[in-house]
Amino acid sequence: MRYSNATNYALHTMIHLMLQPGGSPVGVKELAEMQKLSPTYLSKILTKLAKAGLIESTPGAKGGYKISRTKQEISFLDVINAIEGDTSLFDCSIHHEGCLIENVMRQAEENMKAELESKLLIDIAKEAQAK
Repeated sequence: MRYSNATNYALHTMIHLMLQPGGSPVGVKELAEMQKLSPTYLSKILTKLAKAGLIESTPGAKGGYKISRTKQEISFLDVINAIEGDTSLFDCSIHHEGCLIENVMRQAEENMKAELESKLLIDIAKEAQAK
């Protein structure tokens, strides 16, 4: 199982935005340069994060993107779902009632989701800031 590069960039972007003093907005160009990405590609990621209600954009010369929710509310799972969607990772190809393989896979996925939901981005942001 592997998450897309977009999820990687989204997580790094969110941490960067959380570290901004006073929650000041950061332009797409600065965010893209930080990760060595094209602003066009990062804009698509930022759009998904905005649609999920995790960030908001501020227009104008001093505009950019900033966190739109309380920082203590945003988990790794929130960002992953914004980029990857909330579909199941496993779908049994043999459709029959009570598939034991599917039960194991779904339980493992639920455990992973619970772990990712319990990990807050702000905790990582604070750890990064301390280094």
